[in-house]
Amino acid sequence: MVHPIPGRNDLVIPCSAPIIDRREVTSSNGESESRYVIETEFLVGGRSWPIEVTLTNRLGMAMHMLVGRQALLPEITINATERFCQPELNYDLYHSTRAMRESAIRRALRIAVLTRENNYSNDRLIAEGEARGHTVEKIDTSRCYMAINAMSPEVHYDGARLPRYDAVIPRIGSSITPAVIRQFETIGTYCVNGSQGITASRDKLHSHQLMARHRIGMPNTAFASSPKDTDSLIGLVGTAPLIVKLLESTQGKGVVLAETKKAAQSVISAFRGLKANFLVQDFVKEANGEDIRCWVIDGKVVASMKRSAAAGDFRSNLHQGGQANTVRITKAERETAVRAVKAFGLRMAGVDPLRSNDGPKVLEVNSSPGLEGIEKATGKNIAGLIYDHTETYVRPHAVPKQTRRKG
Repeated sequence: MVHPIPGRNDLVIPCSAPIIDRREVTSSNGESESRYVIETEFLVGGRSWPIEVTLTNRLGMAMHMLVGRQALLPEITINATERFCQPELNYDLYHSTRAMRESAIRRALRIAVLTRENNYSNDRLIAEGEARGHTVEKIDTSRCYMAINAMSPEVHYDGARLPRYDAVIPRIGSSITPAVIRQFETIGTYCVNGSQGITASRDKLHSHQLMARHRIGMPNTAFASSPKDTDSLIGLVGTAPLIVKLLESTQGKGVVLAETKKAAQSVISAFRGLKANFLVQDFVKEANGEDIRCWVIDGKVVASMKRSAAAGDFRSNLHQGGQANTVRITKAERETAVRAVKAFGLRMAGVDPLRSNDGPKVLEVNSSPGLEGIEKATGKNIAGLIYDHTETYVRPHAVPKQTRRKG
């Protein structure tokens, strides 16, 4: 961002240019810093030519830009005793703070959607972003590799360094580590969801421990890594019926309902034979095979739907044939959803609470929830709300001009 008028920090112009280098620069007072170098056109006396400019914050200095002798053509003469040898700049363009704010709002962004899949959610994010004038690129995280260093961390993709993005929207599955997101965070790119929150939400054991730490209601849960004492494990949760789920389960796969204690013992024995890690949970009968999906963006529930299991199934996942309808959630459900997302440090997530006799019980916090079910059930433009959030945090806003206090 450029502040064109010294002393007017409320006026901001968003600018972008390719980075061509990074160099160690020593100032006149002897302090050194590593600065990015860009190339831009320089205009003097009706002539223009390309020059290199190093970038640093000069807001506290009298001059916001200095031009060195090396940037000037040989035929240009320097007269250190004269001022304003060139026509003075006209600042009328920047007179209106409102105009500058509107200019910032109109600035197009360059955004990456991090995913490996072709599906409705990714297509909607790309279409919505492009409809707003942004450049949106889909990046397959499995084809990324990284240069990790203190001076110039980079993300490479198919043999080339990725450009500087204004923001990235992670849409990664449980099998993809958030290492690429951590790299974008290192670079300074705005990530709609951060790596720590995604890591926690993708690990079912970590997820339940985090919710327990923040006193968020959830079904009684026990964890086991191929236990030998099956009866004691079941006793930690309660009595049958019970839910047994693999830690790596997604979209309702790897989730089994054991209606009797004997059935639970058989399922646990089978998982033990696979050397699998799994959770055992209390089955909330009063939920009647239904749960709620709350979409939370920026600390607010923006949409919600009720998911009902298909006939003969207990899983309400839409991928397992469940049905979705709009629902009016209670104040307790809304507050629980917001608290759950906050506990994970996420800016956007889907929260799945069950309605129980003891209040809402959260099954899962999903850092990459699908858009298809919620948009079709509620008719809301969730992709648009994601971009509203992104634009709010990425686009520069005019800084209010400080007014002098009258004594």
